[in-house]
Amino acid sequence: MRRAHNRNECSLAAGEGAAHYDGEVLLTLRHHARWAGPVAVTLLAAVLRLWNLGSPHHLVFDETYYVKDAWSLWGNGYESAWPENANPLFEAGQTAIFGTDPSFVVHPPLGKWLIALGMAALGADSSWGWRISTAVIGILAVVLLMLIARKLFGSVALATLAGFLLAIDGNAIVMSRVALLDNSVMFFGLLGFGAVLLDRQWHATRLAVRLAEQRAAGKQPGWGPALWWRPWLLGAGLAFGLCSSVKWSGFYFLAAFGVYVVVVDALARRREGLPFWLSAALLKQAPATFLTMVPIAAATLIVSWTGWFITSNGFYRHWADQPGTAWTGALAWVPHTVQSFWHYQVAIYQYHVGLSTPHPYQANPLTWLFMIRPTSMYYVGTTAGQGGCTFDSCSEAITGLGNPLIWWAADIALFYLVYRLVRYREWRVGLILMGIVAAYLPWLMYLHRTVFEFYSIAFEPYLILALTLALARVMGTPTDARWPVGIRLVFVFVVMATLITAFFYPLWTGLQTPFWYWQLHIWLPSWR
Repeated sequence: MRRAHNRNECSLAAGEGAAHYDGEVLLTLRHHARWAGPVAVTLLAAVLRLWNLGSPHHLVFDETYYVKDAWSLWGNGYESAWPENANPLFEAGQTAIFGTDPSFVVHPPLGKWLIALGMAALGADSSWGWRISTAVIGILAVVLLMLIARKLFGSVALATLAGFLLAIDGNAIVMSRVALLDNSVMFFGLLGFGAVLLDRQWHATRLAVRLAEQRAAGKQPGWGPALWWRPWLLGAGLAFGLCSSVKWSGFYFLAAFGVYVVVVDALARRREGLPFWLSAALLKQAPATFLTMVPIAAATLIVSWTGWFITSNGFYRHWADQPGTAWTGALAWVPHTVQSFWHYQVAIYQYHVGLSTPHPYQANPLTWLFMIRPTSMYYVGTTAGQGGCTFDSCSEAITGLGNPLIWWAADIALFYLVYRLVRYREWRVGLILMGIVAAYLPWLMYLHRTVFEFYSIAFEPYLILALTLALARVMGTPTDARWPVGIRLVFVFVVMATLITAFFYPLWTGLQTPFWYWQLHIWLPSWR
């Protein structure tokens, strides 16, 4: 009997152990399944951006500037002049035909250094090499957006939805498949946005803990934690500096989110019951935020020009050495290299504010949200027998056009978020809208300039976040009566958006299609 009893105890213990083991396996599987969606979205983004990336083997749209500038920057350390009609030679593999004379360029070098890295890795004669860096940045942007959405919404499902919408949108796909600078602007701006999001939670926690300690000790609540120790703000300053080192428009991110941090911190102190003069934060918070973010951003921009500084033949490199040009008076002591650099930056600024050369695909910033005039990056028309065309006429097009359903739904979501901010003062809504403020609103000051629809890639992630939040409101929660209907509505939306992406994908990637198929995509007359 004793042996039988022991055997029963052993059997029971073994059963409990097996059940415990099975539970651990189940939990592990559930954990991995939660991340299956984001992994699948990342793979989808990679396929849509990398498939047939080398086609067409032509410098499309402004690749004629940035690809060649990138390669001469890699070779000489500064952007150099190319002979007339260099594109056919370059496309044919004659990539070392740039000279030593400098070329006047109007954007900082970082974006071109990134393009050059891909060319150095895969060859300057490879159109894959021209575009691989931009494609990788586009894939990483999808991953980054999912991480931000996970932190912002606290949901892997919503993070997956946000990443999926960015992965399949045409504007994001096109801008990841052409070697332009704007995809890098978008990525580094989004990186800074993520750092501000992390700082918001980190600093709010420190503030609450510090004030609780002071009150527990019977002390009058003071200012709170030291303002200068904000590691995530340092990261944001670095990210916005990288953004500005691609295009100067990155400084709008720095300015907008610098103001945002000051205002949000002031409101946080107000909620903690601190006196108003403390929460106003005019004397302490604003200077501390400035010193935390701006110097590192400015230093990053200057470092991006290292090639210009360490070589001797960049554009305006010796401007101050010419007779009668160097500064005089109180600034005469400034080194000539610094004077020349400043003169170059002033010339770039004057170029940007005065750019008004007409272009057939220029688009007024007031129309960007509605995709009135998308940019035709590349178009080749052929007839039967030409270039493999098996129809009466064929088209090959790369058009910077977003998925219409995603974009127009995101417009509605954007106005919905403005309403929610006014009505409910939701911090998530305010943060998302600040992304739009930083990346879009400054362009409304330059309605006379020659600008293009594809610049909208800089604020597309925030449109996607706005749309994701709106779709989350449509779904509700599992405890809501509308949950089953909401889930179905969002599912139908996602399926329709996916089908539209499949329909438009040839026009985003330069695939040859019958001319009539191309015409089916002209939903607005201005899309021609």
